[in-house]
Amino acid sequence: MKNILISSFDMEVGGVERSLISLLETFDYKNHRVDLMLYRQQGEFLNLLPTSTCLLDEVPEYTTFRKATSEILKERQLGITFSRVCSKLCAAILGKFKGVTEVGYYQMQLMWKYALPFLPKIEKEYDVAISFLWPHYFIADKVKAKKKIAWIHTDYSTIETNIKMDLKMWDKFDHIVAVSEDCKLSFIKKYKELEEKVVVIENISSPEFVRNMADEEIINPMTNDSRFKIVTVARLSHAKGIDNAVLALKRLKDKGFYDIAWYIVGYGGDEYLIRSLIKENNLEDCFILLGKKTNPYPYMKEADLYVQPSRYEGKAVTVGEAQILSKPVIITNYNTAKSQVHNEFDGHICELSIEGIADEIEQLYKHPEVRKRLTENCRKKDYSNSSEIKKLYRLFN
Repeated sequence: MKNILISSFDMEVGGVERSLISLLETFDYKNHRVDLMLYRQQGEFLNLLPTSTCLLDEVPEYTTFRKATSEILKERQLGITFSRVCSKLCAAILGKFKGVTEVGYYQMQLMWKYALPFLPKIEKEYDVAISFLWPHYFIADKVKAKKKIAWIHTDYSTIETNIKMDLKMWDKFDHIVAVSEDCKLSFIKKYKELEEKVVVIENISSPEFVRNMADEEIINPMTNDSRFKIVTVARLSHAKGIDNAVLALKRLKDKGFYDIAWYIVGYGGDEYLIRSLIKENNLEDCFILLGKKTNPYPYMKEADLYVQPSRYEGKAVTVGEAQILSKPVIITNYNTAKSQVHNEFDGHICELSIEGIADEIEQLYKHPEVRKRLTENCRKKDYSNSSEIKKLYRLFN
């Protein structure tokens, strides 16, 4: 019996969290005892955790990472409050000095680095410790394990991080797991020294689970909408490109395509920006934010087309789920796109721009026979990949 520890932030609705649940559901619990350390025990997906997984108690210091600074201060976590303020200031200075507009990743690096002296260690020693979400400082510095594994879910060539700081952290891991081959290639392009450590294990998906959840009866505004319906399931963030989606729909409207409705399932920090953009372009009746949903699959099922307008991805869980539901798919040509869609077979890859998104939607809107072919190809393809867990077991041994 191997003792395994897996750490992540929380179980809020998101692709990483769904892939974590799928991983936990696939584990062989006869031969593995799995402890799960969530820095904060919150989120709609908490009740989906397998009962065989042992959820560890919250540790107050680790709950701070997704709390506001004012809240941490009220809790008298003075050292962590100071580290938070310092990281924000340093990241802002770097942004101005280097002309970087998106310094969130660098700020998070610094936040963890400065907070480390104030974070307690885990006393139990494990056979294997897995850090499922970057930054990986908790497993790297606060856990004793014979073997350490870190997961990467994004395209690292597109984000601004301190490479020297990252290398010190990555060096404490025996293996680094990328969720796709392109995700691996973009990572080793940035961290060439780590090439020998990186392996590919795809996000585990369960077609049976997705299809069963898609049949759940819900109140769905898409059901009685006779327009051509597009759906996107994503966080409202810069990375996911929802702002580009708004402007792509505006472009389509300006060309006379009035019977298209675009539904967004998700939430996030850019909601105010996106709502402002919708209002500014008079799209309130056709670009519709549905908010956070624990079960996005009935919305996918009702769609005529699934579109992922992301600026970058590791491997979008939701695209694979749309394909499981046999939906025609359009994704933008981010660096790892070709690892997810076989272009013009089970989806289309379009130019990563407002015009590219709009033009590709127009083509599939005009050609139902192409949508039908994509749907049929998705139906023929087997998207189950539970055997990926065997790759992880090999790393254990």
